[in-house]
Amino acid sequence: MKTEKKLGIWMDHSCVHLIEFPEGPLEVIIIESDFTQEDREQTIARSEKTMHNKEQHQQLEYYKKVVEVIENYNNIILFGPTNAKVELFNILRADRRFEKIKIDVKQTDKMKENQMRAFVKDYFSKC
Repeated sequence: MKTEKKLGIWMDHSCVHLIEFPEGPLEVIIIESDFTQEDREQTIARSEKTMHNKEQHQQLEYYKKVVEVIENYNNIILFGPTNAKVELFNILRADRRFEKIKIDVKQTDKMKENQMRAFVKDYFSKC
């Protein structure tokens, strides 16, 4: 029987925390978006349309980094305070590589790292 690999992903539009389950000597992997507040202010000074296009392009690159990491998991929980998790969920559902992967989405507040770990542990312990 194949071992099921489980991953919790807390995310907003600026960073992603990847938390593997079951816990062990596990590091939380953090991926940060390249589009910063400073970028936003500089591009807004030039043109709002340019800013929007640049932000969309960098956000897509941000999601691609996350997709590369999570390809090897069978069960994923996306959670966090913004709609970034839903945007990533839609990208994953449009990609045939993720058809057989169980992916759930839950709305949560901002969390500290220990709260994220506890959420993932609690979620997968009930599955």
